[in-house]
Amino acid sequence: MTKDLLLEVGCEEIPAAFVPKALDILEDFVSRKFTSSRLAFSSVKTFGTPRRLSLIVEGLEAGQEDAETEVRGPKKEAAYDADGAPTRALEGFLRGQGARIEDVKFTDTGKGEQVYVTKKIKGEKTEDILPEILSGALGADLFKKTMRWGAHSVSFARPVHWLLAFYGDKQIDFEFGHIKSGNKTFGHRFLSTRSAGIEINSIDSYLAALKGSKVVLEPDERKRIIREGLKAKAEEVGGVLLADDALVEEVAYLVEYPVVVRGEFEAEFLKLPSDIIINAGREHQRYFSIVDAEGRLLPYFLTVANTEAKEMAVVVKGNERVLRARLNDAKFYFDSDIDVPLVTHAEALKGVVFQKKLGTSYEKAERFTRLALFVGATAGISAAVTDEDTSAAFLSDGANPTAYKGSDPLQSMKLIIGRAAMLAKADLTTGVVGEFPKLQGVMGGVYAARSEETLDVSRAIVEHYLPTASGGALPESIPGAIVSIADKLDTIVGCFAVGLIPTGTQDPYALRRQALGIIAILSNSDIDVPLDKMVAHAATLLTDKIEVSPVKKGDAIADDSGKNPVEEVTAKVLEFFKERLRNTLLGDGLAFDSIDSVLSAPWYDISDATRRIRAIEKFKAHPSCSDLVVAFKRVSNILKKAGSATVEPDAALFVEDEERALYEISQKVAPRIAEHSKAGDYSSLLESLASIKERTDAFFDNVMVMAEDEAVRTNRLALLGSVRSLYSSIAD
Repeated sequence: MTKDLLLEVGCEEIPAAFVPKALDILEDFVSRKFTSSRLAFSSVKTFGTPRRLSLIVEGLEAGQEDAETEVRGPKKEAAYDADGAPTRALEGFLRGQGARIEDVKFTDTGKGEQVYVTKKIKGEKTEDILPEILSGALGADLFKKTMRWGAHSVSFARPVHWLLAFYGDKQIDFEFGHIKSGNKTFGHRFLSTRSAGIEINSIDSYLAALKGSKVVLEPDERKRIIREGLKAKAEEVGGVLLADDALVEEVAYLVEYPVVVRGEFEAEFLKLPSDIIINAGREHQRYFSIVDAEGRLLPYFLTVANTEAKEMAVVVKGNERVLRARLNDAKFYFDSDIDVPLVTHAEALKGVVFQKKLGTSYEKAERFTRLALFVGATAGISAAVTDEDTSAAFLSDGANPTAYKGSDPLQSMKLIIGRAAMLAKADLTTGVVGEFPKLQGVMGGVYAARSEETLDVSRAIVEHYLPTASGGALPESIPGAIVSIADKLDTIVGCFAVGLIPTGTQDPYALRRQALGIIAILSNSDIDVPLDKMVAHAATLLTDKIEVSPVKKGDAIADDSGKNPVEEVTAKVLEFFKERLRNTLLGDGLAFDSIDSVLSAPWYDISDATRRIRAIEKFKAHPSCSDLVVAFKRVSNILKKAGSATVEPDAALFVEDEERALYEISQKVAPRIAEHSKAGDYSSLLESLASIKERTDAFFDNVMVMAEDEAVRTNRLALLGSVRSLYSSIAD
């Protein structure tokens, strides 16, 4: 027989960001606990509002399934005496387990035989087990941050005020710290007419009580109400809601009974950049914006109230007053900012500390400007870097690309990259970004345009923060992509240089996210610069910051292990990127063995490595794939044990026909493989490799590689080395 289980935890308002994760953890904990407790159930559903977490388990069996377990006793030699009679040790074990001598069995533990008996465990009633499971669920680390209140020992996101649990129509009594479960729930804090609580006797009465007390329990239902209300209110003024799914998600966990209201602000504020207005309302007040059919901002806003007041106009006026104050502040900061050239703001970065061991934000800008110029020049996108390319030079009036009168596109691109990089962080010293930090980069682009910087420079400043999240928008311009890579890479390498390496639980400088951003950009752009070169150059620019115990090693400075510190940091950073890339590719559904084979070969060209992996995945369906892999593994293993020959194979030293045949086919396909590799056509490359399979097999079947004659042996190893070189360009 099955019944449904209900659990509700009532508390003070939980932060909106905490609730969805807590519900996921609660569902997972209860599901696993019931399974491990041999309690069958149909489904587990969780619901949450700011004031309550609720759980409904459908089809929960009335009792545990019976089970059997093996209980081990003494070793066989200790269980019986020399005459084969049971010893006291065995008799005591059997009494303790309620077993008879006929129940004794033996198992080999690897260290001799040991006595065991099979013990039957009768299942308990569900209602007897639930108190422990429910109290354990509430203490199951549901929240990343918790608090204690009063003199009590338990902790939760916010103080707990009531507990409610029913199995079918039976109340389940349990405790969470000092709080005992009861049979009451509470409705909306302001709208419910039953402040003393509502008695419950079943799940149906619980759901009906909440509905009648202005509580929308189901999060998806609240989101639906919010979306429909936002759409309707925007259309009433001839506008369209500016889509913001993340804000809908957040607001849905701020309210129990959502009511959408519309307010307005003075049209005079529309002279401000729209991003300022949107951010002022969204970040501080959780307001939604309305735009017209062309996407222009309208002087209205929408908000979601948690009440249905008699005088909603009063609620609206209060929200309008708050937004007006915010916009007045923003206008003051904006007007002050535009009176100062962006270059002057960039100079002010000399007084802003980026990280105490890595210097000021100005020093950081200098470093990643040099790195960006290196990337551009190495990729053939911009002109070569010279000694004249200083930070001061790129901030001078003459470095503004609008002042360039030459016709060299590479020199022009260098000016764009250098200028954008040196101005990229300038808006950090502005008033608007100080008040609205999420507008960094955006305001830099606005101020750059007002300072008569080129569109390319302004756009690169905005784009250099991208992507801001996994799967987010990427820079669309080449200068924006290069400056973004350089900025992120300087942060990553700099942190590794001074020992600020991410751990399993801490990553204060978001290095993982920034590494994933670089991988995403390189995977989707034409910036053809291997990652190892960029990392090594970034580390070189940070040479004076690297924390080592310096000892002289000839002309180079090395740490006390004798390794060059720049090379040491480079190696650590590349390993860090390698793991991020591996995880990214696994997340894309690619097979571990394909990924690992490519990452065991040179992988620093990210987009090229990805193409190789996808080609291998496709090639797995080829009829020769498995045999080819075996053959190449055999080649690699022999060379690994014997050592690769450093000479080219000499056809005059071949003895067997199979040697000559393998040499001829490898020489024939080598140009095609080189051509396919250069073109990045790895599917065709693998097809070409497949053509040498039969002759490779024949070689191993008929030729003794480790011949007694040293010259013949060395020549055969050289032949295998040339074969291995054919596939080492794609994978190992």
